[in-house]
Amino acid sequence: MPGAPHPVLERYYAGEAERQRFVVALFDGAARHYDEVCRLMSLGSGQWYRRRALERAGLRPGMRLLDVATGTGLVARSAARILGDARAVVGLDPSGGMLREARKRLAAPLVQGRGEHLPFASERFDLVTLGYALRHVADLEVAFRECFRVLRPGGRLLVLEISSAPSAARRGALRLYLTQVLPLVMALRTRNRHARMLTRYYWDTIAACVPPAAILDALREAGFADPARHVVAGTFSEYLATRPGQRSDMAAGEMPRSP
Repeated sequence: MPGAPHPVLERYYAGEAERQRFVVALFDGAARHYDEVCRLMSLGSGQWYRRRALERAGLRPGMRLLDVATGTGLVARSAARILGDARAVVGLDPSGGMLREARKRLAAPLVQGRGEHLPFASERFDLVTLGYALRHVADLEVAFRECFRVLRPGGRLLVLEISSAPSAARRGALRLYLTQVLPLVMALRTRNRHARMLTRYYWDTIAACVPPAAILDALREAGFADPARHVVAGTFSEYLATRPGQRSDMAAGEMPRSP
């Protein structure tokens, strides 16, 4: 079974112990420009796609959602629009810089923390999301077990990821765009070295990430039932898995426990 989602990338950090420190520093440094990076990576379609993915996962008003590795709140913002209440969404991220940016655009509870140690009581959420951050956790199964723990019986985990395309031509085009074109654009627009590095790091983690079958296996090992992968445009993966059991009722307005 996989632990980390990809091997140590020595171009960026020396060993496993430095991985988390590097990732937090990278996202802290790029935080002010992160939304622009995402907009350019998705050619402007990112928020439309996030909303469609949430709807496919079954998100609807009356539910409560935890967005793990929320970043600047892109997934959380789409979820809040569907739910009609930002207070029904909780965002969590290890990067203080990303959370500061998220607070400018999202009136939802935001908590600093890691997906491997969720600071919430068990069985509090109907849907947990992990948007384009699976490649940055320290251990897949540990993170998935924590997501399982905080979900109510019958609740779902939605993992959004960019996967390596089966077509060599498409992989080559994505590599060129993320490692050459976007870094140049970000250098000209922001003069921020973290924003330039971010897209290269994205490609390297995509290329080195464990295959989809290993991610599905890790979901099963964490206790999820019938995990499945839906692929859009050859590279956008939606992993959806359910915590077994019948949904139990909670008092209206009950919020997840903060640290």
